[in-house]
Amino acid sequence: MWWAHSIYLNQDEIELLAKTGTAVAHCPSSNMRLGSGICAVGDMLARGVRVGLGVDGSASNDSGHMLNEARTAVLLQRAKYGAEAFPIEQGLEMATLGGAAVLGRDEIGSLEPGKAADFIGVNMNSLSLAGGAVHDPLAALLLCHIAGIDLSVINGRVIVLDGKLLTIDLDALIARHNQLAAGFSSKDSQRNDQPIKEVKE
Repeated sequence: MWWAHSIYLNQDEIELLAKTGTAVAHCPSSNMRLGSGICAVGDMLARGVRVGLGVDGSASNDSGHMLNEARTAVLLQRAKYGAEAFPIEQGLEMATLGGAAVLGRDEIGSLEPGKAADFIGVNMNSLSLAGGAVHDPLAALLLCHIAGIDLSVINGRVIVLDGKLLTIDLDALIARHNQLAAGFSSKDSQRNDQPIKEVKE
């Protein structure tokens, strides 16, 4: 069993999560966007509650950027507990092993023999990472701006290479997405008695 968000729990309820083995999917960007509050992740982890990261949905998070979600989680917990209370490693662990633990999956979450070969690569020789990556590559990965990844391998299959998605025609997908979005906001789409019409040039 796991719950999403879990921002309104008191200490007794956090203890109950720990005792019952109930996990939490922490969605910091969504919580901030909606002004819902700050999840007491530090208290949960200290009591042995399994916590992973989620990006929620497009209604309350305008990107599915997991690295940014890990960054936001770290910064939000530091805002609550102090700068020394939530290390970078903890944010990355929530995004990897933490998520696997929440889902009860032992074949993902870390690079080990027998597990799924899921990993990403980021070019450290970039303007956004210049300087920071020299001193602490791990911290730079979360604290600097990562616009996109350069490599993604999922279960041994290369999905992103040199920053380009290999599995779909991204330009065509974006064009189609924008076409549908324009249709949703058209006058016809606002009428309940008519189907949404596609916009044609």
